[in-house]
Amino acid sequence: MKAIIPVAGAGMRLRPLTYTQPKPLIPVAGKPILSFIVDQLIELGVNDFVFIIGYLGEKIREYIERVYPQLNTKFVNQEERMGSAHAIWLARDHYVDADQIMIFFGDAIIDADLSEFVNSRTSCVGVKTVEDPRQFGVVEQDAEGNIRGLIEKPTIPKSNLAMVGCYKIREVQQFIEACAHNLEHKIRSIGEYPLTDALARMLEWGTELRAIRVDNWFDCGRREVLLQTNAIFLDRPGFATDDPPPYDNSIIIHPVHIGEDCVISNSIVGPHVTVGANSKLENAIVSDSIIGDYARIYDIVLRKSVVGNDASIGGMRHSLNIGDNTEIDFGGQL
Repeated sequence: MKAIIPVAGAGMRLRPLTYTQPKPLIPVAGKPILSFIVDQLIELGVNDFVFIIGYLGEKIREYIERVYPQLNTKFVNQEERMGSAHAIWLARDHYVDADQIMIFFGDAIIDADLSEFVNSRTSCVGVKTVEDPRQFGVVEQDAEGNIRGLIEKPTIPKSNLAMVGCYKIREVQQFIEACAHNLEHKIRSIGEYPLTDALARMLEWGTELRAIRVDNWFDCGRREVLLQTNAIFLDRPGFATDDPPPYDNSIIIHPVHIGEDCVISNSIVGPHVTVGANSKLENAIVSDSIIGDYARIYDIVLRKSVVGNDASIGGMRHSLNIGDNTEIDFGGQL
């Protein structure tokens, strides 16, 4: 089995963070999003990985080769972003000989027992019920639960089962042919060649596809979801820093994850805060936030914030002499 991880996207919804940092490397509970995916697949016994890189791809390659030197890895560059099926098709020479492949999009965290995927006798698609499926690939099922249709971002969805970005394909050669067929005949959805359409072609050719429901799916493409995911995982065992070193005149409100070689003084940190390595916090109150590596936070109150690597923010302290019956608002609610 080989794993295919498309990570070529630009992460537009998370800008300005993603101007200099690829979205799969943004930390959640002290761990990059991409590592959640790779670690899950390693636990399943997968050792061969193909990464489709593009925007800031060298940073992803450097991270994978440094953190996972034991893996067999290949990197394919998608210079022109034409959709997920196009990206995976570009890498076909690296998995054409595989008995089966696992495909995981590299910008979402899947919370599920993935052994059900591995043990499935058919190709399968991870799904979850969502309130508004119009922004996702959607699965249509019959009364017996068999997949009867797949459509990318439908205007009028026939189902609220969204595909969550994890798949197992047993018919590898047919999958490559389905991608090639859509590319050759310019069969697109919303101007791209999505994986949804390639799977729909396989279904049309008679391939059996099974839908597997996942417990949770964290699509970390928006700040609110990123922070919510950070809080959820910090509440779980193994992610928070259990015994941080004493910091100068500071209070740590658990759960938090504090990276190595941080300097914290005269501050209150937590709950649900991730602080990257080598960061410095002075005279700050920080809660429900993600702070990158080598950041400096000083003289400020931060809540529900995401601060990138090497960023510096502060200077919100005030010295006031206020008379009676006075109301002052420094910018609204936190």
